[in-house]
Amino acid sequence: MSIVKKLLHTRYRLNDLERSVEFYKEILGLREVRRHKSPRGSELVFLKAPESEELIELCHFPSSGPVQVQPDLTHLAFEVDSLEEFGRHLARHGLRYTDGPHLKDDGSGFAFIDAPEGYEIEIMQKPTQFLIAQQL
Repeated sequence: MSIVKKLLHTRYRLNDLERSVEFYKEILGLREVRRHKSPRGSELVFLKAPESEELIELCHFPSSGPVQVQPDLTHLAFEVDSLEEFGRHLARHGLRYTDGPHLKDDGSGFAFIDAPEGYEIEIMQKPTQFLIAQQL
């Protein structure tokens, strides 16, 4: 049977590759897995979250023209242990959430930040195990 087996990576094209690589590594804590130039001339950097298999490909390809990110077109979502702690981490870097955090009764929640070129990043907190156990 010819069906896809798994998601390998998602690509985001950028105007300033190094500025975005720094953001994804320093602010989100992603690890750079590899970097190379494609046969057609794209500069590519692949990044990975600590507990994920899928990669994020950041691409700089000037011959395609400048990138103009449309608002609310797409986003990446990452899990954190605590939105409050991550908010403090952002503040130490001079950043803040652009929307939220929005918390639910079960301890779960979400918030958004913007990557340097306008791609939206969703930060999600899972329900707390203590609250889940109480509800059972």
